[in-house]
Amino acid sequence: MTESRKRAGEESMMLTNVGMSYDEARTRKINAEAEIAELELQRIKATMCFTADVVKAWESVLHACRAKMLAVPTKMAPIVAGTSDVSVIKERLEDAVREALSELANYNPSVDPVATGTAAPVDAIAEDEAPKKRGRPRKIDKLKS
Repeated sequence: MTESRKRAGEESMMLTNVGMSYDEARTRKINAEAEIAELELQRIKATMCFTADVVKAWESVLHACRAKMLAVPTKMAPIVAGTSDVSVIKERLEDAVREALSELANYNPSVDPVATGTAAPVDAIAEDEAPKKRGRPRKIDKLKS
């Protein structure tokens, strides 16, 4: 064997012993990039949305439902206060609950989880972190301290 082939074989063995070869690592990277691109395409086509946006939309719906249900006793107390017939009170309360539920059925949350896409992508999260300084410190940094 020639000297260069021997060295290449040793380097390949070293890479394999450490973990994976360059080709395997490159294949994994390309596959991961393709998967990320497919997920982004699904989000753009509105077949996928961010979890944070779905949570926000549900919070809006549940908040509206809670507010409507909590308003029923306040709205109905003066109406049924003078009534002593239980069936009339029951009927009026049922009407008030049905009215609240019908209003909620037409409720349109202000947050559309598919259209917003407000959650930060992974790249944006990494950018928010403090940048790592590399290389030799600049003179201006020394003067500021």
